[in-house]
Amino acid sequence: MKIKYVDIITKEKIEEFKKGNSLDSYKFLGNHKVKHNGKNGISFSVWAPKASAVYLVGDFNEWNETSHPLKNIDNSGIWSIFTNELKEGDVYKYNVVGCDGVSRLKSDPYGTFSELRPKTASIVYESKNYKWKDKKYLDKKKNKISNQEPMNIYEAHLGSWKRKWDGGFFSFEELYEMIEYVKDMGYTHIELMPIVEYPLDMSWGYQSVGYYATTSRHGKPHEFKAFVDKCHEYGLGIILDFAYSHFCKDIHGLYKFDGSPQFEYEDPLKAENLGWGTVHFDLGKPEVNSFLLSNVMYWFKEFHIDGIRVDAVSSILYLDYDIGDWRPNQYGGRENIEGINFLRRLNEVVYKNIENPIVIAEESTSWPMVTAPTYLGGLGFSYKWNMGWMNDTLKYMELDPIYRKYHHDLITFSFMYAFSENFILPLSHDEVVHGKKSLLDKMSGDEWQRFASLRLLYSYYMVHPGKKLLFMGSEFGQGLEWRYAYGLEWELLEREQHIKMKDFVRDLNYLYKDEKSLYEIDNSYEGFDFIDPHNEEQSIVTLMRKGKDENEFLICVLNFTPVVHYDYNVGVPYLGEYEEIFNSDDEKYWGSNQTMKKDTLHAIDEKWHNKPYHIRIKVPPLGATFIKMKKRYKGNV
Repeated sequence: MKIKYVDIITKEKIEEFKKGNSLDSYKFLGNHKVKHNGKNGISFSVWAPKASAVYLVGDFNEWNETSHPLKNIDNSGIWSIFTNELKEGDVYKYNVVGCDGVSRLKSDPYGTFSELRPKTASIVYESKNYKWKDKKYLDKKKNKISNQEPMNIYEAHLGSWKRKWDGGFFSFEELYEMIEYVKDMGYTHIELMPIVEYPLDMSWGYQSVGYYATTSRHGKPHEFKAFVDKCHEYGLGIILDFAYSHFCKDIHGLYKFDGSPQFEYEDPLKAENLGWGTVHFDLGKPEVNSFLLSNVMYWFKEFHIDGIRVDAVSSILYLDYDIGDWRPNQYGGRENIEGINFLRRLNEVVYKNIENPIVIAEESTSWPMVTAPTYLGGLGFSYKWNMGWMNDTLKYMELDPIYRKYHHDLITFSFMYAFSENFILPLSHDEVVHGKKSLLDKMSGDEWQRFASLRLLYSYYMVHPGKKLLFMGSEFGQGLEWRYAYGLEWELLEREQHIKMKDFVRDLNYLYKDEKSLYEIDNSYEGFDFIDPHNEEQSIVTLMRKGKDENEFLICVLNFTPVVHYDYNVGVPYLGEYEEIFNSDDEKYWGSNQTMKKDTLHAIDEKWHNKPYHIRIKVPPLGATFIKMKKRYKGNV
């Protein structure tokens, strides 16, 4: 039974929208199949408060710019029309006559589907009837505490994971292959770079137009729902990337929608994002809050996503971020007060309405308490990307090993603040583009050393506190930096060293999921022990990760030079037998095979590294060895 037109857009809903309190404005704005005066048809509703007139145009009326006027409901600034002249699949736009007297053809801000670029019209589309099959997955997720679960994210750009020979895009259904691949590789989540509609391929989706529309590059909205469903069938969570800080200036989009700065700030110093050629959302405007908060709810509720990543949070927090001239806030500071309030409210809304959500901040400054609860004065995010760790670590790994002892702090300093936030360690798309080189190509030395160093980097990343994120292609040693217009270098998997790199990452991923000590206590010093951070002369770092059970711990020795060390002493907490369970230098990973596969390591009753006992091990070159207690002798403390 269709909803009646008079019920879909009521005074109460309009009032909530205008107050900034609407969390489901997508249910009455945009296009909806309704019944009116006994007839089936479609309602079209749009917010354009300063427009002098709005008209519905499309193929149905041969793009006549004035034949189908919308009514400004109670002079609220929300314009609406009912018509039975369009059907699903028809294209449309709004002819918005602005307060400046200029007519602009605009796509629907709440449109759920669009034409394939370079065309820009919205398409009448409804996917409400999709039958979800993920109840078992969602029920299981209810009982999980995310920061005590493994989280190993595969970051992907759908348009360049694989590309067709003629440059065409793979459909959502064809990309099920990615889901199977990610599952096999041992990841727990897929994070997709923006999949909302955007006009320019080279923006990667971060300069968005249709915040409610899945990009038509890969198919229809219900096909993306099926993609999410398939992820959940395989036990994979899915996280979507959103740019809520800014939007592009394309004439068919949100920019000067009603002839005025409607979605963007009126003050040019706050509106303009000169670095990206975009404009910032006016986060102090109630209706913009309703638009964006409803958008968050739309993707969680209608598409069953597990989490979101908020891009460029710093540009929301600071008035002077990446711009020239700027105007202080009312207290004389550089903080964007309404931006801060918006972020806190976004997180409060998500946590109140969604079961076990993940909300990630890409925040590149030292803003405090990003992941602290809002009631304690924090921003309320679930996780923050650890950009400091990423920058220091990659800088260190690019050094010739002979010089690393002079920069030892680059690899140890992050442990001083590792628990100040709930961190994700990002080796993301941003680090392998714009001339920065691929991760493999960043490593120093000859080919063998570069592959060994990359395995060492991944080992260090896996034992370091914090959840994990790796960009697509890095798992098999992509040679070239990322190219958004081409597929990954899958042909490299015809070469031994790349096959073995992929095998290494898969095994490391499963080690992470199998060993509770690597994830169970990820945000507290209770789950971590720095056995020896001070061996800068040999560039060796020894760490221990601990689980909730005192016998559940893992020791990792990381050697950042190509020198093998024999009879190397490592402090351990208990008398007993230990064994090597994983070694990045294993020959099956294209290593030199300096391993201890068959050795039982007996603890010696002598203090070392501030531990009551120690073991003697072999340390692989440019490698990591993971050691676990095999048997604990009774009676020792």
